[in-house]
Amino acid sequence: MSHHYIKFDHVTYSYPNGLKALDDVSFLITHGEKVGLVGANGAGKSTVILHTNGLLTPQKGNIVVGDVPITKETLPIIRRTVGLVFQNPDDQLFMPTVEEDVAFGPVNMKLPEEEVRRRVGESLKSVGAYELKERPTYELSGGQKRSVAIAGVLAMEPDILVLDEPSSNLDPHARRLLIDRIAGFRHTCIIATHDMDMVKELCPRTIVMSRGHVVADGNTSEIFADSGLLERAGLR
Repeated sequence: MSHHYIKFDHVTYSYPNGLKALDDVSFLITHGEKVGLVGANGAGKSTVILHTNGLLTPQKGNIVVGDVPITKETLPIIRRTVGLVFQNPDDQLFMPTVEEDVAFGPVNMKLPEEEVRRRVGESLKSVGAYELKERPTYELSGGQKRSVAIAGVLAMEPDILVLDEPSSNLDPHARRLLIDRIAGFRHTCIIATHDMDMVKELCPRTIVMSRGHVVADGNTSEIFADSGLLERAGLR
């Protein structure tokens, strides 16, 4: 079985305040699929995203990445396999300069210095941020921070790429570069977003969430043509 798949099997999760964010969520995303994850605010999208690499763990149900179930013991393997870009880039940027931040993952993978430099350069170029290489991260605009956060994940060359609102705060040029980079990503990709145009362009399949449930899962064009479904999910 390919290690580029991710399976949610009857996953339920409630936050400490009692909010049930996921309720019996099941889906299988297979090798090479690009899948949009859409829903109104509070639908459960970000909670799904945080489960994909073990930042949250199910209270009921199971999640498997490739042939590896997500457990405390398997987290190092899962986090090398699943590259997660958070909704807020400030959650990912913590090194003094852009170059150091993007290099952090490859350096900790103990890659040779030449390979680290290659990955940093290619990742920054792919999101249109190479000229920011020497800049302190605290000086970046919101859109620049997002581009650098994405570059940092791409530099680790994950098998599965998971993005939470990736186009937020990007200018049109940076957004175009990002879409082109995702389109060229050969492995599995999950995009949680309100950017429906991005989903239509990149994702043949869309999962629709509402109040912690998966309410639709199928062909993107057919789902977006169903105005009643979109209205019930709070997407119109």
